[in-house]
Amino acid sequence: MPQVLDPGKARTMDEFIGELRLLKAWAGGPSITEITRRVHQDWRRAGRPRTEWPARSTIGNCFLPGRRRPNPDLLLAVVRALAGGDEATVALWRQALRTVLGQAEAAARVRACDRLPAGPSPLLGRTRAASAAVAALTAAGRPRVVVLEGAAGVGKTSLALHVARRVAARSPAGAPVLFARLRGSAQGCPAADPAAVLETFLRLLGVTGDRIPHGVTARAALYRQLLVGTGALVVLDDAADAEQVRPLLPGAPACPALVTSRRETRALPGATRLTVEPLAPDASVALLRRTAGADPLPTGTAALRRIAADLGHLPLALTLIGRHMRQHTGWTLADYHRGTVVPLALEEGVRAAIAASDAQVVPDARRLLRLLALHPLDRTDTALAVALAGECEQAVRSHLDALCAAHLLTEPGPGRFRMPALVRAYAGERVGIDVPATSIRQALRRARAHTGAAGPPARALAA
Repeated sequence: MPQVLDPGKARTMDEFIGELRLLKAWAGGPSITEITRRVHQDWRRAGRPRTEWPARSTIGNCFLPGRRRPNPDLLLAVVRALAGGDEATVALWRQALRTVLGQAEAAARVRACDRLPAGPSPLLGRTRAASAAVAALTAAGRPRVVVLEGAAGVGKTSLALHVARRVAARSPAGAPVLFARLRGSAQGCPAADPAAVLETFLRLLGVTGDRIPHGVTARAALYRQLLVGTGALVVLDDAADAEQVRPLLPGAPACPALVTSRRETRALPGATRLTVEPLAPDASVALLRRTAGADPLPTGTAALRRIAADLGHLPLALTLIGRHMRQHTGWTLADYHRGTVVPLALEEGVRAAIAASDAQVVPDARRLLRLLALHPLDRTDTALAVALAGECEQAVRSHLDALCAAHLLTEPGPGRFRMPALVRAYAGERVGIDVPATSIRQALRRARAHTGAAGPPARALAA
């Protein structure tokens, strides 16, 4: 089998079918009738009863995309018929098929229900953001879709659940509530398949399995038809992108939809996009106190403010450190200095959360994120980023936009960027692992040359 045929690169069933069609062409393009004859011949030799032999149309369907429940046994029989019985080749395709089916099965597993999960109460420091979201979801005469965007660990889900409860309290009696976790940023498993989410939603709305149509388009149409006039509230947590979300939106103006995502979702026309920011200092201290539940904390406001600042006022990190305080009563507030709280927060879960966002951007943008950590300050500009990266300005600007879209950087002003404290710590860990020492030295030389030649403003930025 030529190297150009590589079933191992297939990540979806449609990609696997594409490779199978290439295999058919490589085998000389035998007709479906001829492939059927070969499969029958193989199965006769294997002693399989004639009643199991596939029809010609069934073999033909093996080459069609859009298959949701493929027959692995039959697909491998087709591969064997095309490969001339080469068992090494069949073994290669068997492993590729197992991988594809495993990923498809994982994507089809969804966590969806007809009620809102439990969430923290009361919600701290989000009064203005919550009020804006509720107002957009309850406004008349416009699409009622709100997307809460923000960095990993910033508290999007907690805010969404708080807002959803307030909206549900205003909804008509008996209005359905549909909630799904879309796993857009989950590590180790694929994002939820919209078709699978729709199947679960339809079942929750009372549709029996035999009435659920095949395919995303037909399911979305039935779903929207059932929601007309119900005032249903739909909450979609951790969306991967607009393409995943679009089929799951109710469509009906009277049905509000609330979405959370780590990525910018500009491709949802008419949606209200709200960025969830880190907490204000007072709210950060309150979250630390509530999570720690320790007696000495009421007297340590200045120390708690310092800890919160070191953690970038990120709710996930504050919660993790507060939990550490509760579990380690022998520690004093003085023990929680920057050199302690940042590694602790990364180790307890922030590193994994940032890594999931990091994995969603292209490799060149990830490399730039690491090189930016070489800069002594948490802020930079486009010109200094170009110097560190050693690429053209257009390419670097594209990388910066991608990092901002993933909320790994913020852009407080045109062409000026800031890296959150914990993202900076994560990138500082990774730069020595992911970037060769030679490349690091070259980046530092370019940065020094840039700041030396660019005059006082640039030198001040890089001081």
